[in-house]
Amino acid sequence: MKLESYNPSDSRLIGSVEITTDKELADNIKSAKEAQLAWAALSLEKRLQHMQSIATIVEKNKEQLADLIATEMGMPINEATRSDVDSGLHYLKWYIENAVECLRAETTYETDGEVHKVFYEPKGVVASIVPWNFPFSNFVWQGCQNLIVGNAVVMKHSELTPLCSNFIAELVAKSTLPKNVFIMIYGDGAVGEKLAKSDGINHICFTGSTKVGKHLYKVAADKFISATMELGGSAAGIVFADANIDKAVDTIFISKFTNCGQICDGLKRLIVHTSIYDKIVKRLSEIVKSKKVGDASNKDTDIGPLVSKAQLDAISEQVEDAKKRGATVITGGKKLDTSDGNYYEPTLLGNISTDARVWCEEAFGPVLPIKQFKTIDEAIALANDTQYGLGGYVFTEDAKVFERVAREIKTGMVAWNELYYVIPQDPFGGYKESGLGRNHARWGFQELCNIKVVTFRK
Repeated sequence: MKLESYNPSDSRLIGSVEITTDKELADNIKSAKEAQLAWAALSLEKRLQHMQSIATIVEKNKEQLADLIATEMGMPINEATRSDVDSGLHYLKWYIENAVECLRAETTYETDGEVHKVFYEPKGVVASIVPWNFPFSNFVWQGCQNLIVGNAVVMKHSELTPLCSNFIAELVAKSTLPKNVFIMIYGDGAVGEKLAKSDGINHICFTGSTKVGKHLYKVAADKFISATMELGGSAAGIVFADANIDKAVDTIFISKFTNCGQICDGLKRLIVHTSIYDKIVKRLSEIVKSKKVGDASNKDTDIGPLVSKAQLDAISEQVEDAKKRGATVITGGKKLDTSDGNYYEPTLLGNISTDARVWCEEAFGPVLPIKQFKTIDEAIALANDTQYGLGGYVFTEDAKVFERVAREIKTGMVAWNELYYVIPQDPFGGYKESGLGRNHARWGFQELCNIKVVTFRK
């Protein structure tokens, strides 16, 4: 049976891959388990040499990869190159350059006669399930740290980007990475669940919706294995009266509308002080209206399509619900008048009710609800008015105000003005229903390891 792939810019069928059968899945996990033993036995330095070969292969094929991401996922080609391929390579190179330090054995106790050390050892075979929004970076974030620590990885990308995942698998196969240490499988959520439930899986890594993450966490509990869950987000951006409006608006636009708003930690709700609300809305509207919406493969496109018809319908339904609850459409507010492609107008909504779906749920598209506030207490309460807690953005020139907000909002990451927190040196993850565990830096590496204490005589 084949898994078909469609171009979200024009709804054209662009290719297909074979869905992984139950027998193939079982055979793949068995092969990964056997390969992992030899992979883990290599020195970290040897493993890093193999990982460098992956980086080298991708570098040579980056244009083809970016073109495929634009065609299959709908990320504008300039963003696909910069925000996915180049960014993913940056993370991979940082992992390679810093893994030795991050995974170094640590001395915890020492006397004249003894020394105690903590070692970080691989867990085994990891089931990795990743979404469609950043096809290459998601491979790097979940797959490559696992490989570096000595785990084998069986990965399933979203069924919406099978050609991207297949091409990534082909590039890995051209590297020096030993056979079966990394295996890509194909299918929908049912295949992902079979992977997670399979015997021989020692850890589950999942990036996606909170609903699915909670289910897979129960699967991990039943198997009594560990799991890393990077789930949904509804990050608030708070703009105080003293904010630099031009800089704030530029950052808000990037944080909200990059990749057509399909970013887990993107700015999803805007909370603006009443004294500058009109200025912020006017300036943001001007920027939004100036951007070109169109085919992701065109270099002059600023905002591409949503990844699928289902995603288009979901964001449209959220906007219609908000309008029924009294929201005003500042700009945008509807599907683009085209029979082809999954296009939705970049949209700003005012007068938002806090029971509107676009406020309560994760808005995974080019729609930004905006509310006003008068006091810092009100702003913090609005920011915390969500089940999620992944990211947060604060715009103010007052360091004390920023420090208080950063301390009191319940979220795993907080950015001050234009200072973004998504870099490989920082742990990535959230509070509440935004997930469990962290990616990147030493925290991300150690998350994927078993911790062993060994005592030595001197």
